[in-house]
Amino acid sequence: MPELLTFLAAGMDCLILPSWPYKTLSLTLMFCTPIQMRHCYPVDPGRPPKGIIIPVPSSAAGPPDKLSSICLPLATQSLTLSRVGGKGLNLTKLALAGFPVPAGFIVATESYEVFVERAGLSALLAAEMAAVDNFDPAVLAALSDSIRRRFQASETPSEISEQIVAAYGTMGRPPVAVRSSATAEDLPGMSFAGQQDTFLNVIGDEALLRTVVNCWSSLWTARAIAYRARYGIDQSNVSLAVVVQEMVQSDTSGVLFTANPLSGRRTETVIDATFGLGEALVSGHVEPDHFVVDSDTDRIILRELGAKSTTIKGQAAGDVTTESTDPRREQAITDEQVIRLTELGRKVAEYYGDPQDIEWAFLDGKLYLLQSRPITSLFPVPHSPQDKDRQVYISLGAIQGVLGPFTPLGLDMLRGMFAGIAQIFANDATLYDQELLYSAAERPWIKVTGALKSPIGRLIFRRVLPMVEPGAAQSIRDIVAEPQFQRAAVSRRFIAGAAPFLLRVLRSARRAFLDPKAHVHTVQADIEEHIASVMERADKTSTLAQRVELLEWLSYNAQFPFLLPRLIPPIAVGYASLGLLSKIASLLSLSDPEIRPETALEITRSLPNNVTTEMDLQLWRLAGRIRDDSAASDSFHAEDAETIASNFQAGTLAPTIQMALEEFLNRYGMRGVAELDIGRVRWRDQPVSIVRSLQSYLSIEDESRAPDRVFEKGKDDALKTIDRLADSSTRVWGTPLAGRLVRLLAKRVRLLAGLRESPKFTMVRISGILRNALLDSGQELKDCGVLEQPDDLFYMTVRELKTLAMGAPGDWKRLVRARRQVERNESRRQPIPRLLLSDGAAFYAGITPEAGANANILSGSGVSPGTAEGTVQVLFNPLEAGLEPGDILVCPGTDPSWTPLFLAAGGLVMEVGGMMTHGSVVAREYGIPAVAGVDQATERLQTGQRVRVDGSSGTIEILD
Repeated sequence: MPELLTFLAAGMDCLILPSWPYKTLSLTLMFCTPIQMRHCYPVDPGRPPKGIIIPVPSSAAGPPDKLSSICLPLATQSLTLSRVGGKGLNLTKLALAGFPVPAGFIVATESYEVFVERAGLSALLAAEMAAVDNFDPAVLAALSDSIRRRFQASETPSEISEQIVAAYGTMGRPPVAVRSSATAEDLPGMSFAGQQDTFLNVIGDEALLRTVVNCWSSLWTARAIAYRARYGIDQSNVSLAVVVQEMVQSDTSGVLFTANPLSGRRTETVIDATFGLGEALVSGHVEPDHFVVDSDTDRIILRELGAKSTTIKGQAAGDVTTESTDPRREQAITDEQVIRLTELGRKVAEYYGDPQDIEWAFLDGKLYLLQSRPITSLFPVPHSPQDKDRQVYISLGAIQGVLGPFTPLGLDMLRGMFAGIAQIFANDATLYDQELLYSAAERPWIKVTGALKSPIGRLIFRRVLPMVEPGAAQSIRDIVAEPQFQRAAVSRRFIAGAAPFLLRVLRSARRAFLDPKAHVHTVQADIEEHIASVMERADKTSTLAQRVELLEWLSYNAQFPFLLPRLIPPIAVGYASLGLLSKIASLLSLSDPEIRPETALEITRSLPNNVTTEMDLQLWRLAGRIRDDSAASDSFHAEDAETIASNFQAGTLAPTIQMALEEFLNRYGMRGVAELDIGRVRWRDQPVSIVRSLQSYLSIEDESRAPDRVFEKGKDDALKTIDRLADSSTRVWGTPLAGRLVRLLAKRVRLLAGLRESPKFTMVRISGILRNALLDSGQELKDCGVLEQPDDLFYMTVRELKTLAMGAPGDWKRLVRARRQVERNESRRQPIPRLLLSDGAAFYAGITPEAGANANILSGSGVSPGTAEGTVQVLFNPLEAGLEPGDILVCPGTDPSWTPLFLAAGGLVMEVGGMMTHGSVVAREYGIPAVAGVDQATERLQTGQRVRVDGSSGTIEILD
């Protein structure tokens, strides 16, 4: 018998053994290995079994008949998503793996497709979907009702109904649960739970046939149509299978999450349980018992008993009934059953390799697995196999104001750059083995565990992180209090490696402090010389292999190792001076009513040496040239941005404007949205956003709002603020030395703090040179048919590019198409946490509002002082149109590609960022009130609302 079962385990179809050998078979199973047993599961859960279904080879099953082509036993191997849908495929896998799944069969998608075709519904569905141009709930409800009535009025073809009835007959016609299984289910990052219908306790042939049609029609519920539309799923390319399973008339039932869906922790199992059928719980009609279990130790760490005052049960004649009872305070399941569920969940999660959302039931003490699907709401965890302890990761995207996914090559280049940081400290790391930067959800995450355990690292995080990402800083303060993050001594190896670099930084900081003007000149000259050498290297490359080699060299040597020792010292001196001035202002405010704690921030208005400000002002000057050319001005007012951008790329704009825009893009064309990712489109490739900014500038009629005047006024205001602080300190403290100290510090702020934008700008210039070289190779590969587009290269890793460069064969087009689809899926992921732990815990919130706070007031971190009232414009991308002069710009975060919009904006609200992030720095320079770290600002504020932004207090008040 063991040999027979081993043979059967490798088979294709199913054999139903009568109940007489059941006991003999059960005894034999005791001597089988897990592999031999894994394909066996009971047919009749809840009643004395009549038989056992086990997979058998195709040869033993006999020739295929009509039943096997449309109605498929659950244990059928090699089924596909397109044939049985997401739910059916999951149940099939679980059954074949030996989990306690109720027996049944699947009505394959071919049945739905034949039904739709025979009933003449295909053309109707195509026409109805094409006619929908909005997703108003009332419109969708009427559309769905019309479609479903057509389904119910259509007759099921006899060859389908006969097969369903025959398959049902082989089960003995018991009460069954009938579940919809759509082919659009089980897509990464999407949860289709509840989009289609499930019917319980269906009894009899006619009821089953009617229910199958109802399942088919539920593919067109209003909620399913809207959900597919939201996620860009082709409405014409979906189909539906139907799962028919023996009904488990459960004593207790519920749901089980193998990871905590609220906190994200993969180390916790969450169980909700109630009496009767689980429909009461799933539909939200009952307050269940709630358990949280430590998955590693099987210890129940939280137990909350619900009222469980609603129970759903199956009726003898079919269908279900809902009963209301007095609250029941006893547990629906015992502690022993809680642990059994935890064990089941652990095994199912291990089988799939991902956390699972499981529906389960107990009947007469026997546990049944009703369905399992991925927990799509969990944020992925960075993969760091060398780390056994809990690790902390901070979002690089949140720091940079870029919350979308990165391209594979963009992530690899970042890994190389962080390997370059490791090499500064005598760590011979490469992009393949560096241990600083990781990816999750196609986004970059910096591992900061070691820094949090280091006294120096804690000091830096405590002082700097609140200025960069206050929401993350708030979460980190809680994390470092945990015992496992107790301070650890800095290793001698690290000190030895870091000492030369730190000494160089200190010497540079001293020079910057003593002679800031000369130091800035030296740094800027070094950068230009460095850029020229990079361009010379790039010009010498002609093959993909040479350009990939250039990428690695630039990543390791030309970015952080060059920039950090040159730019970090003067920037640190500038901001340290600002910090001291802020302390002085706070002290003076106690004695001088004319001075406020945030007065020192006014010194940062219109800073020199800021490349981003210089860029925006050059764009304003370009707008002035357009305004002076009547034909060009008329064109910019009359035509849309896309047309103007297209004319520019065709070289057909008015000659003076064509030349001026060309000059601007020669200097700044390598900038763009999410420009830290080398794979992202640049202004040079798509200048639409620049044209929109120019159109916005041309609509500024108030001369006082002209950016050049705003900049000059900001400079005058900053100098007046320095005088006020110096005079106040002299008067309050009774010595001219205090005033001299203020002026000395202010001079360093003015000359050095503007360099804050230079590291990013230089990195983008370098990557822009490399990007152009790679695109040349991409064009060559497109021309010879290897790739579909030149920028397909950016959807490959460095290793893959090396393989391609060697001429190795591969389906590169298919690989890139798959990667682009992953990117599209990931672009829809919301929200994005600021902080992740390796156990899955995710921290999303920005600045936490105080208890009892006014619902019409949003709180964040004030990053640019002043107040402004205006109309909200919520934008998720600077390419979007709609910002009018004086509008309050509300966005997830900003990088330098957003800053041209600032010249028209009246105020700025960001979900991420802090005092030192790009948007905040530029907002202060332009005197735009700004608030950062506002949790869910793009959801809580709506376009068209009027608000008051207070950049001093960090609040946004909704006025109407």
